[in-house]
Parts: sequence; structure tokens; C-alpha cells
Amino acid sequence: DGSGQTRLTNNPAADFEPAWSPDGTKIVFASFRDGNNEIYMMNADGSSQTRLTNNTSGDGQPAWSPDGTKIAFISDRDGNYEIYVMNADGSGQTNLSNNAAHDEFPAWSPGGSKIAFNSNRDGDFEIYAMGAGGSNQTNLSNDSATEDRGPAWSPDGTKIAFERDDSFDIEIYVMNADGSNQTNLTNYPQSSDHRPAWSPDGTKVAFDSW
Repeated sequence: DGSGQTRLTNNPAADFEPAWSPDGTKIVFASFRDGNNEIYMMNADGSSQTRLTNNTSGDGQPAWSPDGTKIAFISDRDGNYEIYVMNADGSGQTNLSNNAAHDEFPAWSPGGSKIAFNSNRDGDFEIYAMGAGGSNQTNLSNDSATEDRGPAWSPDGTKIAFERDDSFDIEIYVMNADGSNQTNLTNYPQSSDHRPAWSPDGTKVAFDSW
């Protein structure tokens, strides 16, 4: 209801991109407190803030696996932004997408077997999916006339909502998990619609709009 607003982090730098662990006990987030973006974790009350990544490049966009054992994130430590995964304690940091393009916005499927993301490896940003280990990277949205970003899985894993930019406006689309049946949900002329988020029962999609 908006009450009980509590500050969890308190330092001069920017802290952003918080994501709850599936069991609700921890929050992973990005911070600039060390002079570059790194991934941190803290308890849900803000205690025990711990740095998970430690390198001179930028790390961000952390996303928990559904079972809470792994965290996907982006990093440009290899010269361009890629999708990485690590164990929840920060160990085992591994490049999953591993190509020369710009990959970002990792999103786990509800069952944890796949990660959706967007990439410009085909010349424009498209929605891709891959196995949780980086296998079978597949272009799902596959529309060379638009820029597609920000995938969000439906709770049952059958659909993916995303943003589509056709140079005139940005609108929220939804498609089946295999990329078929791409449908414009917002369809408002000269608008800018972003960040689709599914309701837990999968019947609604929240978004922000300009």
C-alpha cells in the first residue's frame, strides 16, 4: 500500500537493478561504489552487503535462476557486453553468449532450463533464447526492421513479452516461447512503452509508458 518505505543501501554511489532471490531472503543488485559497476548481494533487510563480481569492467542486470542457485548477469570484461552466469556465492563466473555482439537483459524461463536475452549479432537487436548452459542460441523475434529488447517470460513459460522499436514508437509485444504469433499489445501511435512485467497468474502485463 506504499507504507513502510525503508532504505536498504547507504553509500555515496549509485545502487540499482535490485532483484529478489526466489525465497525472498536476499536481494542482488548492481553498484558503482567501487568505481565501476559490480554485482552485490545483501539480506532482505539490507545487512551483509557482499560483493560478488570483482573486475575492472562493468557488470550489471543480475537475474536469479528460479531455484536460487545461480545468477545471470551482463559483463563487458571480454570487450563487449555478454551474458554471464555465476553461482549465488559469486563463484564459477562463466560467459554463456560468447560472441562479438552486444548481449543484454538476461531473463530465466520459469523452469530454469532457458535464458532469454536480446542481442544485435544479426545487425539489429532481436530476442534470443538459449539453454541455461549457453547452448542452442536461437533468434526468436527475427524482425530485421525493428529493434526488440527486454524479454519477460510468462509465469507458465509459454510466452515472452518484449519491447519492439520500429523507429516511430516503442510498443509491448508478446509471442509464443518459440517466437511464433507475435502480437502487439499496446498499439498506441507515437508512444514509448517499456519494461513489461507479468502478473503472477499470467493474465496481465504491467508496463511503463510515455
